[in-house]
Amino acid sequence: MTALAASPDASEAPSVREAGYDRFRRALFERRLRPGQFVSQRELVALLGLSIGALRELLPRLQAEGLLTVLPQRGIQITQIDLAMIRQAFQMRMALEREAVVAAVRALPDAALDAQEALHRAVLADLDRAPTPDLFERAQLIDDGFHQLLIDGTGNDLIARAYALNAIRIRLIRLDRITLSARVLPAAFGDHLAVLDAIRARDRHAAMDAIERHIMNARERALEL
Repeated sequence: MTALAASPDASEAPSVREAGYDRFRRALFERRLRPGQFVSQRELVALLGLSIGALRELLPRLQAEGLLTVLPQRGIQITQIDLAMIRQAFQMRMALEREAVVAAVRALPDAALDAQEALHRAVLADLDRAPTPDLFERAQLIDDGFHQLLIDGTGNDLIARAYALNAIRIRLIRLDRITLSARVLPAAFGDHLAVLDAIRARDRHAAMDAIERHIMNARERALEL
């Protein structure tokens, strides 16, 4: 009876940790936790709705992933967005997405490429008519979906996990420094269309060049501020 009673607690522990991790990510994305901010364990417990024990189990993962730093006698510092962080995040993105476009050239169906092109061109057409805030929200979802499609196409779980972690950093950089606007959107989507054209032509080198240009352009926009 004792062993049976203990097993549900053991199975619930990972779900509690995952819930805490997801709440931490949401707090970052919703700007309830700010880059560079110092917080105490007590403040994080209240913000994330965790027990102190669950938080202490979560902290090593968050620190290992570079999302915060535990500083003795000072508290917990949320990761800062500085030049080194931006360069490293975009370098990691470059490595992962270069591999992704190589896989896409080999295997991504034309139908998927056509669907992506249609989504992009519809947004650009709406931008020419009358840009609205919801248009930029839709464009951001399409942007995210485009890159995720490439990563998913690798069929590599290690790449997918590395991308998911780095995507948190990229999103924080974007929230802090880059916003899709009437100025940025045509250039970003133009880069995407160039990538799609190269993949459709099954030209590995052109696809790699196109994704490199796109990521370098995004990095330069982040470094401008």
